[in-house]
Order: sequence, then C-alpha cells, then structure tokens
Amino acid sequence: MAITVLIPTTLRSFTNHRSELELEGSTAGEVIRSLADEYPETKKALFDENGGLRPFINVFVNGENIKVLQGNDTPVKTGDEIMLIPAIAGGAPIESILGDTKGEKLTNEEILRYSRHLLLQEVGIKGQKKLKAAKVLIVGIGGLGAPLAQYLAAAGVGKLGLIDFDEVDETNLQRQVIHGTRDIGRPKVASAKDSIKQINPLVKVETYNYMLTAENALDIISEYDVVADASDNYQCRYLVNDACVMLGKPDVFGAMYQFEGQASVYYAKEGPCYRCMYPSPPPAGLVPSCATGGVMGALPGIIGTIQANEVIKLIVGGGETLVGRLLNFDAWKMRFRELKIHKDPNCPICGEHPTITKLEEYDYADFCGIKKQEEEEAPVEAIEAKELKRRLDEGEKITIIDVREPHERAITKFLDAKVIPIGQLERRQNELDPTVDTVFVCKEGKRSILAVNTLREAGYKGRMFNLKDGINAWAREVDPTMPQY
Repeated sequence: MAITVLIPTTLRSFTNHRSELELEGSTAGEVIRSLADEYPETKKALFDENGGLRPFINVFVNGENIKVLQGNDTPVKTGDEIMLIPAIAGGAPIESILGDTKGEKLTNEEILRYSRHLLLQEVGIKGQKKLKAAKVLIVGIGGLGAPLAQYLAAAGVGKLGLIDFDEVDETNLQRQVIHGTRDIGRPKVASAKDSIKQINPLVKVETYNYMLTAENALDIISEYDVVADASDNYQCRYLVNDACVMLGKPDVFGAMYQFEGQASVYYAKEGPCYRCMYPSPPPAGLVPSCATGGVMGALPGIIGTIQANEVIKLIVGGGETLVGRLLNFDAWKMRFRELKIHKDPNCPICGEHPTITKLEEYDYADFCGIKKQEEEEAPVEAIEAKELKRRLDEGEKITIIDVREPHERAITKFLDAKVIPIGQLERRQNELDPTVDTVFVCKEGKRSILAVNTLREAGYKGRMFNLKDGINAWAREVDPTMPQY
C-alpha cells in the first residue's frame, strides 16, 4: 500500500531534493525503514548507532504524533500521510497571563494610536491596558526577532527586552528588516532599539548586548511576563525552555530553515514544553544553519508575526493559542499544517519527576553535543587560502572537491574543482585518489569539515584538508573579483 511521506527541507538533500514520496508499508516504522532503504543517505540522519529513531525526529500520521498512538507499530493504510518533523528549529482559550491586572489608564495619545485595537471587542480598552502593562523578552534580534519587535512595539507592549550579542552584518539585511544599511557593524540590540523608538516612542526598551547563559537566564527572564524565542541554536532554545518552565512563563517559539517555518507556544502550566516535543537535539553539525543552507527572505516575517500574534493573545487573554499545537509552514508550497503535541509525563523538566532542577548545574553545551563533537572528532587539518594558492601556483597536484549544491555553485564557481555534494561523498569516495592531497571547499569552511569527517568515518585513508573559512576567504584574500555571499 502506498503511503505519502512528506520530507522536511533539512532532509531533502538525502532524497534528491524530493519533498513528497510514495512508499510502501503497513506501519509507520515500516514506512520509515522503506525510506531509509530507498535513500540510504537518510539513515545517519534518521537513526542512531543502535538503529533507533533519533529523538529529534518526530513522526506524525495524519497530524497525530505516533508517540501517542502505537509508536512505530502505528498502522497506516493507502491515503494516509506521514510527516517527519525534525527540530529546526487545537489549543483552548487561555486567560491573560497578567491575570486581573487592570493596567494604567490610556492617554488620549494612546487611544488614538491604538484605536484599531480598541475597536476589536476581543481587545478593547481592557486588553490594550494589559498590553501597556506587559513586559516581553525577545531572545535573538535576527530574522524572527525583527518582526517580533516591530509588531509588539506597534501593538503597544509596555516594555520590550532585547537580548543578542551579535552585530549587524550585510548578509542580515535580506530578511532582518529592523536593521538598515547604516547599521552594519552596530550591535543588533542598539539598531533594533532605535527602530523601535521610531515605530513607537511610548515603548520602554531594555537591551542586553551579551549571550543568554545558564548563569543569567533566570535573573533576566524573571523580569518579564512572556518570552519570545527567536534564537537560532539548540543550546539557547533548550535554555530558554527550561528557564521558562522553572519560572512558569510561556515560551513563544519560532524556527525556520530555507522555506520551512515552525511556531508554537510551549507553556508547561497549560501544556507541553519544548523538551516534550524534542527530548534531545540533533547531533552537532547535522542540521545546517540559515547561514549555510539559506532562507527565503520573507519567511521570518511570516513566522515572526505569528509569534507576535501569539504573544498578544497571551497578554490580552481569551484567544486560542498554539499551546499543544505545532504550526508547520512551507513557504514554497504555501501550505500550513497543524500538528498536535502532547505533554510528556517523563519530561526531565516539566514531567512528573523532573531531573533538571538547577540551570547552572546543567551543561547545555554537552547536552547539545558541542563538547562531545569537539572531544570525539580528530582535528581537521586546515589550509589557508593563500597557502593553497601558493601550492597550486607551484604546480603541485591537488584534488579540490566542491561539496556545495548545484544552485549554490551558480553563485560562484571555484577553480577546476570536482563537484561532489556532501550527501554523495560516502558512496563516491572511490572517485578520489588517496595518494593525492584533497582539499574540500564550501562557502565558509563548515560543511567541508563535515565532509572530511564523513569520509574518515567511511574509512577513506587519503590526506584531506579543509579550506579555512571557505570560498569567502579565497575571495577576500586571493581573488577579490569573486563575490562573497
């Protein structure tokens, strides 16, 4: 029987970029095994060393997580739809998180400014006063944080906290619309604060130009009513989730990659938390970042405004929130899907017997595999762009392998490199000569490190190098006529 399997963007490089497959099987587990058999490169992403499905992959049959059905034995039939939801990353009406807070009286200026809210019965004067009294922390002022900050400021949220330790880069401007060309090189929190004051000078803005850590998270988050997680790494996402659970705060979550976005509200008082959905993150390096894989510029605007909408409903009260629901959006196909998520009684932070009780004693870097990756992987030998140029100019025989995808190579080609996309390296290693030094290249030297480690694990014995900082370094240091991207 043919079952439709929907492949997420993060796994499509292993399925020849196909987004939908028709596969055979009578149970969810059989269908997933069929996927791995038909596309062997997916095995490493889907299954751990013991053959079990990795915890960061959630499998839904017709919108229901198999965890609350029959697991891998969940029966499927022709016409059913299986969706894989990796970490990328109906609710009931909830009363305002501010409780009975009445808030300060609105001034005439505020009544005029927020008049379109006041005309809504569901918001009105009462709701707008709650917005004025509310304090919201936005973690990350990038693609998602930009529309979040803009719309929450426009809506009249009384105080916005902005935390981000990064500076504005030219590549941010394609999607991070709160920043402008003149802001390049400035701290993102400073740039965003200026923009917010232009949108609504009535909003108070507190900035934190440093990283959120296990040591400072509780102190910072305790000052706010809601946290909007617009971060871009797993370490921060689990930290925000855990701090929110401990403090009883809602975590309004958003994530994106290429054309796919996710949004939910993780609120342990009312439903599941982030760990209930994703007990553990993917292995470090397995899921690429937007800097590596790209992102549609309008996508964070869509997901970020959905997050802003959820924040407003939590403050005003009465609306149906995304607590207990995951909204999945495919911008390329313009398709929304809603998936039910459930509280896990065995969750280590919000379950019946929590084991995580002190943030400062929990090692988030170790949990997210960052330390393990550093300890287990042998250092990858790097070669500087100028050194590679020297060796090539001297006529030394060197094999250069470009591991980028075809559409990315269209931006700029690299010398006479042999093209082997990273997902094909293991099965095409016989095309390499182990007696000749091989240099792997990509945009910025991250995927090329992964390429070297992939071939090491596959048993390749030749000497391998990573072009340090990638093709962008070559463009900066050797050939300024090449574009950087």
